[in-house]
Amino acid sequence: MKMLTAALVAASMLVPTATTTAFAATPADALVVAANIDDIVSIDPAEAYEFSSGEYVTQTYDRLVQYDAPDVKKLVPGLAAKWTVDDAAKTITFELRDGAKFSSGNPVRAEDVVYSWKRVIVLNKAPAFVLTQLGWTPENFDSMVRADGNRVVATYAGDFSSAFVLNVLASRPASVVDAVTVQANEANGDMGNAWLKANSAGTGPFVLKAFRPGEILNLAANPDYFGGAPDMKSLIIRHVAEAATQQLLLESGDVDLAKNLTPDQIASITTKGNFTVETYPQAAVHFLSFNQKTESLTNPAIWEAARYLVNYKGMTDSFLKGQMEVHQAFWPKGFPGSLDDTPFTYDVEKAKKILADGGVKTPVKVTLDVINSTPFTDMAQSLQAGFAEAGINFEIIPGTGSQVITKYRARTHEAMLLYWGPDFMDPDSNASAFAYNADNSDDKYASTTTWRNGWAVPEEMNKETLAAKKEADPAKRDAMYIDLQKKVQANSPIVIMFQAATQVAMAKNVSGYVNGATSDFVFYRLVKK
Repeated sequence: MKMLTAALVAASMLVPTATTTAFAATPADALVVAANIDDIVSIDPAEAYEFSSGEYVTQTYDRLVQYDAPDVKKLVPGLAAKWTVDDAAKTITFELRDGAKFSSGNPVRAEDVVYSWKRVIVLNKAPAFVLTQLGWTPENFDSMVRADGNRVVATYAGDFSSAFVLNVLASRPASVVDAVTVQANEANGDMGNAWLKANSAGTGPFVLKAFRPGEILNLAANPDYFGGAPDMKSLIIRHVAEAATQQLLLESGDVDLAKNLTPDQIASITTKGNFTVETYPQAAVHFLSFNQKTESLTNPAIWEAARYLVNYKGMTDSFLKGQMEVHQAFWPKGFPGSLDDTPFTYDVEKAKKILADGGVKTPVKVTLDVINSTPFTDMAQSLQAGFAEAGINFEIIPGTGSQVITKYRARTHEAMLLYWGPDFMDPDSNASAFAYNADNSDDKYASTTTWRNGWAVPEEMNKETLAAKKEADPAKRDAMYIDLQKKVQANSPIVIMFQAATQVAMAKNVSGYVNGATSDFVFYRLVKK
């Protein structure tokens, strides 16, 4: 078996089962990753809105400005070589870098940038709001964003700082696609959406070779990448939902990285000399929420009691150890504007009193949707046990990531156990998701936790969220976001519990892997073996 060619070995890895024949090592020029990627709904950058799809987009597309490896905390030039800001005119002018090409070989033009951004606005998929908050609509876009030779001139509406706008344009939906190729693959006016769910058309360090949902992402190195071709000629991300299977594949040499091991497995791996484990603090927060379209869950006493029925310490001291810490506010710790107070502890008697004083008659039966993989199923079982003590009985409904997220977007759940990461590194990204909902109508879809849970946010909170976005003074702005987090803590149907940390186990010969605070900041292009 060891005499198989690299191509045959790589091909054999396309079957994501625990029974795949083990090999001594993966090919020297291929990186093979085991990860749970069943949350992917779409890989079109105008539609991609899940953690795994965000990681994919980073490998295959670029933005004009972006956070890039190896220093993912610094905003740097991407497809733009430089830019100038005119705050008075609310305009940023980007000058494209010379020589950048799409994987098709087509040169990157200002027209491609304009087309890419307009495409997001017109398609109006889940992440479109990130760009529309700049005042862009299908009707006015052509008058606000234009190509001028090798420059892109972007005007925005709203009282925003240019730093905020640059962070928006460094986000996933601002990725640049090859307009010529995408337009050639349009079908029934879909602007290439169906085609881009199975193909890539970017400038990134890798090019999509194959995507089979719930099975595999197979990427090849882009030899013409403007940042330098990756050492790894291929990047194979295998969908492996079971943590135990990921560990077996890593230890047998069938994969180089395992991304979803449990704390016990991490502890086991670290005792073996052939592997290393790196821990990366994440911006994602994990929460429990109650759909306000379900009448039995609209009493605020249930929301308040729920905060005292989560066994925070019990979980972080056991099956979440090293992978999550208690965090009870919507903006993650470690970033300006975070609220790090943790006022809630597991207290069944207090929860019972809150329910009784609030007129809640128990038992209350609630369905709880959860992703059917580690650690979500363990978290759900802990919640089920804790809440039952106060007469709130969860019926756990497991599903794939895409099934759970699709149900959440349709507002057809009762309770939901899920996570949220910022769309761009500004506290408004999460404030808009957890503390704002100006129109709760069923036909006014919004990619926010508030709308998806049917929560009509108090008008005072809506106004404060808008005001914080406009505030120019950094200290005042941070204080406003802290106040908003306190209000969401005190009275909302969203119970924020933890902030995540990613632990990645890898073969000892792997170096150069970069994992920032969000899935958009995962980079494989510098990996060496």
